[in-house]
Amino acid sequence: MRFTKYRMNKVVFIPCLLLLFGQVAWTKHAMGQAKPDLPLYKNPKADIDARAKDLLSRMTPEEKFWQMFMIPGDLDGVNKNRYKNGIFGLQVSAASQGGGGAGQMLTYNTQENAYSLAKKVNAIQKYFVNETRLGIPIIAFDEALHGLVRQGATAFPQAIGLAATFDTKMMGQVANAIAQEARLRGIRDILTPVVNIASDVRWGRTEETYGEDPFLSSQMGLAFVSAFEKQNIITTPKHFVANVGDGGRDSYPIHYNERLLEEIYFPPFKTAIQQGKSRSLMTAYNTVDGVPATSNAYLLSQKLKTEWGFKGFVISDAGAVGGSNVLHYTSSGYTDATRQAVIAGLDVIFQTDYDHYKLFIPPFLDGSIPQARIDDAVSRVLRAKFELGLFEHPYVSEKDAQKALDDKSHKAIARQAALESFVLLKNERSVLPFKKISNILLLGEDAVESRLGGYSGAGNGKISILEGLKQRAGDQVKVTYSKGSSRDPINYVVVDRKFLKADTANGLNADYFGNLTLSGAPVFTQVDQGVNFNWTLSSPDERLAKDQYSVRWKGDITVPSSGTYQIGLEGNDGYRLYLGNKLLIDQWEKRSYHTQLVPFAFEQNQAYPIRIEFKEPKGNAHIKLIWNYGVPDRQKEELEEAVKLATQADVVVIAAGIKEGEFQDRAMLSLPGNQEGLIKAMEKTGKPVVVLLVGGSAITMNNWLEDASAVVNIWYPGEEGGNAVAETLFGDYNPSGRLPITYPVHEAQLPLIYNHKPTGRGDDYNNLSGEPLFPFGFGLSYSRFDYSDLKLSKKKILRNEQSIASFTLKNTGTYDGEEVVQLYIRDLLSTVARPVLELKGFKRVHLKAGESKTITFDITPDMLEMLNADMKKTIEAGDFRIMIGSSSRELSLKDTLTVLDK
Repeated sequence: MRFTKYRMNKVVFIPCLLLLFGQVAWTKHAMGQAKPDLPLYKNPKADIDARAKDLLSRMTPEEKFWQMFMIPGDLDGVNKNRYKNGIFGLQVSAASQGGGGAGQMLTYNTQENAYSLAKKVNAIQKYFVNETRLGIPIIAFDEALHGLVRQGATAFPQAIGLAATFDTKMMGQVANAIAQEARLRGIRDILTPVVNIASDVRWGRTEETYGEDPFLSSQMGLAFVSAFEKQNIITTPKHFVANVGDGGRDSYPIHYNERLLEEIYFPPFKTAIQQGKSRSLMTAYNTVDGVPATSNAYLLSQKLKTEWGFKGFVISDAGAVGGSNVLHYTSSGYTDATRQAVIAGLDVIFQTDYDHYKLFIPPFLDGSIPQARIDDAVSRVLRAKFELGLFEHPYVSEKDAQKALDDKSHKAIARQAALESFVLLKNERSVLPFKKISNILLLGEDAVESRLGGYSGAGNGKISILEGLKQRAGDQVKVTYSKGSSRDPINYVVVDRKFLKADTANGLNADYFGNLTLSGAPVFTQVDQGVNFNWTLSSPDERLAKDQYSVRWKGDITVPSSGTYQIGLEGNDGYRLYLGNKLLIDQWEKRSYHTQLVPFAFEQNQAYPIRIEFKEPKGNAHIKLIWNYGVPDRQKEELEEAVKLATQADVVVIAAGIKEGEFQDRAMLSLPGNQEGLIKAMEKTGKPVVVLLVGGSAITMNNWLEDASAVVNIWYPGEEGGNAVAETLFGDYNPSGRLPITYPVHEAQLPLIYNHKPTGRGDDYNNLSGEPLFPFGFGLSYSRFDYSDLKLSKKKILRNEQSIASFTLKNTGTYDGEEVVQLYIRDLLSTVARPVLELKGFKRVHLKAGESKTITFDITPDMLEMLNADMKKTIEAGDFRIMIGSSSRELSLKDTLTVLDK
């Protein structure tokens, strides 16, 4: 406003002055200074940290606690008043199944499609925004390992399959598609990805990882989280820092030193956080050097938040905080466990039930946790909610969600990802792709089941292998299916209560003793509906000592039809079985988990006295009464049918799979059930046998590999897996996947990884090779690729310089295809032992038949870095072997790069 020398009269001046003040006030508001009646935290133009600080200053201790508490569930059928203090977030329409804690399973309302879920999320947000005191919105979170775990969401290949593509661009496309499907449903935080290193393929969760190599895992994880974070969806890499221990056991204690952590286990997390900008992180269940990962100050405060500068929030795995007192025994109770975890750097407690809050809230109110630490944790959560824009835009477009109900546009990405993931392990006499065949016999449960792997939704229209083959074959080729074998044959079941009688009630009378000898008066007596117990974290009853009790069950057993049945006990402790007043099983001395069945001739409707005795001298008890009544044995019949059908087939295709998952580690890596028997029977027919391996980890093949014509690892290929398999077998696509894990010849070689230190592996045993069955990075093609003419732009460089490795790649076969070229480096002389080789680069190269290209890799200083004896990053002067090839074993090209001292 420009002032003049002319005097204004009051009539003009006063309105102008008011207008001026109004303009100034409006300008201050527009510049980020809130109106007096508008709290700063509600001003969208204010600085986020200032908004978080202002909101924090207004919160009660209870409200702060609830911003550090997350659970599955929603507001349907509950008293909303219990959420009056707000909450961090909800896993909407999910519910806990079981007792909580490690291995907790969640169930979902599968009837809720994208539209109904979006409406529910909006209704929940409306409550928290409008009906709680401070109006703090929630973060709706979910699992999205290889697709959102929701109805109508696309199911992509399992994580290990995505890693087998060695294609970060494809990974980005997959993640971008999942992010779109998550966001339109209102999901703004995913508990993904798993960037743990699969250092032992016996681990049941290998399928969830990106394999054994820290570089591959880092690059795949980076591509995944970047796509989500760019769409402003929080990613949660897990499980910090290692989730597999000795023997490939899940959540076993680890005792890795700092060097191993820095070289192998930290890199994928550090990359996801510092480069991918992940804003959350989940801890592991196990202990690290004796301290629970969830309350490990070295990991959470020193390494993550101080050294790496992590500004996001750390959440526990489901139920992991209480693990300090019920699993690790490093805290005196839930209050102590909570105090330890939060002080160490945990920001959000993930539990599986609302009522669990009572166990964790006390130290937030009694002052045992420093207020500064609580405020820091809550600030991290609030900052994330402001960054997500939830205070200004808490609701999702229901119209967009409704339009997406019939959207199948992401199926093309799912199919391409599956195609790129398949690893051709063997192709004797070029049996694949199919040529001039008219009859295919397809066998195996996995041919029709369309298993998607762990942490999967139902998919958006799954295509089985049978469906894919039939569709691709058309009228020209006959496809016949037969089961042939069982992955997990049911040979016996737990005896149902309806066959047991305790006086007038169904079940058995049970006497529980506080000693190991079944002597004296029982501590208590009750009727148990059957004998099927797993007393792991506690004893059967608080009146009994946890690891010092015995039980006697008595009653009668009947069968509705006469016959000789196998009956017995399964358990891991001392047990006896009396039937018809005879001792049939006597295993009173504790041994490993075992099963014993004996034949017994039953007469119809006759009551036989039955008595079971059991003792528990250690804890972790298991006991079951089992039999084979009502369990038909069709294995022989199924195998005979398959052999008969094979006589009319030109080729036999067997889909054979494994059993794995969370807390389902595998002691033996062979195909389970009678699948190996089926393969061998088919091989004896003389027909070409193609084995499709379904699963997320390594499989031993000694019993059948030699006589198999072809073997293809298809992992868990996602909802478009059937179509992708058909395209591959018929030659519409040339397989190009590579193994992200090492396949051992035998379990005795484990753990077996390619990037070991010089004395770590070799021909270690006098009766077994130290070499793998299939090495890391391995994969065949229908074509052949030749490597030649390796050149280094500089053979001698200074520490801060780089060199370019170039070579010629030629497709010498008759099929167009893609080759995954891999760059490995070895430090030939170092002050501390270094790996025999390390993956430092990879590229997918498409070449037409007969085509050649010049391929380059930039060899940058970071590829030559190492940790010296003082744990300082450095590049030591000396020679480095540069190796390029098609796998960690097939390294066709080699040269030496020298780093000069000056």
